[in-house]
Amino acid sequence: MIRKLKQADVPVIEKFLGKVKAFTESEVAVAMELINITANNPAHTDYNVFVYEDGKKILGYYCLGKRPLTDAVYDLYWIVTNPDHPKKGIGKSLLEHAEEFVLSHNGRWLLAETSSKSSYTAARNFYLRNRYSIIAEINNFYSVGDNLMVFGKYFSK
Repeated sequence: MIRKLKQADVPVIEKFLGKVKAFTESEVAVAMELINITANNPAHTDYNVFVYEDGKKILGYYCLGKRPLTDAVYDLYWIVTNPDHPKKGIGKSLLEHAEEFVLSHNGRWLLAETSSKSSYTAARNFYLRNRYSIIAEINNFYSVGDNLMVFGKYFSK
């Protein structure tokens, strides 16, 4: 089941984010900042956070929002599965839900930014498997040798 974030989900998400080997402490802190903004401000609409749960445990989540100054472009800020429960189609289910959210809000693009580091190979392959295209790459963005890669999917009407 995929549902909106609740306050009680926050510590569970923080715990499994800390187990994701690809993430640095700074990345976890940024992810938690968006989680906390959403959990503490239910009327907030800049970030939309949904969790995937199996009835007992939260197995993943995503966070997306409309890109400022655009009429119909959405950013997928985070999509993360609990590393204790890999390879169960959770990421794909979350991504499909995010795409449905974008479509239901008359979105035109869904963009996802990630790193070129080898620790993000699985993330890049995930987007490619789900028919996202590399639409931009900025060399030496995060640091020298660590490029920003922007994946996108266009929804024609």
